[in-house]
Amino acid sequence: MQSRKLAKPKPGPSTERFLDIAEIRDDMVLLKDGTVRAVFLVSSINFALKSDDEQEAIIQAYMTFLNSLEYPIQIVIQSRRMNIDAYMDRLQEQQRTIQNDLLRGQIEEYRNFVKELVELGQIMQKMFYVVVPYDPLTNKKKNFWTRFTEALSPAAAAKLNKKQLADRLEQLSRRGELIQGQLDSMGLASARLDTQGLIELYYNVYNPNVFDTQKLSDVHEVQFEESSHVSET
Repeated sequence: MQSRKLAKPKPGPSTERFLDIAEIRDDMVLLKDGTVRAVFLVSSINFALKSDDEQEAIIQAYMTFLNSLEYPIQIVIQSRRMNIDAYMDRLQEQQRTIQNDLLRGQIEEYRNFVKELVELGQIMQKMFYVVVPYDPLTNKKKNFWTRFTEALSPAAAAKLNKKQLADRLEQLSRRGELIQGQLDSMGLASARLDTQGLIELYYNVYNPNVFDTQKLSDVHEVQFEESSHVSET
């Protein structure tokens, strides 16, 4: 009885079991069902400030964009507290290297003003993302049995061989190029998130309370073993 009381409770199941993400690599997100995702950071435009002709052109371009889609996409709008750490570091570096005492004092006052403004005002910024998927089942260039075999066992499909991984990477890149071209026609700049950017994005999504206090290391500086989700065959 005493040993049972002193025994530590067993830890519960890892939260990774409840996530759809199997791995993030090669600038794409691999899900447990064998499908992959690419995420694009997209700029915004102030539609209300455009002229009538410009607004009409944007609407027509958006209609063309929607009608050209042969697969579903996801548009995500994320609000997050503005991070000005890099900007403040640049100001501090200028303050340290500048020779003029008057300018150095003005930079110090400006840094304090910006820091206080952000802390008091809780200034938020909106980030816009477009998520582009690729599912082998939707690839019409493959015959039915090939697509059916690849999707027969979703759990096993996550363990991709190098050929399957390369195929998903190629197909996803093609779709991404088409999406970026359509966004550009609407006057929207876009950039595909690399592996580091994807990790930071999902880390922020699942850990919003600790993202600002617990910074992530550069993915290239992390020591890891070869993933089991990619086999040699």
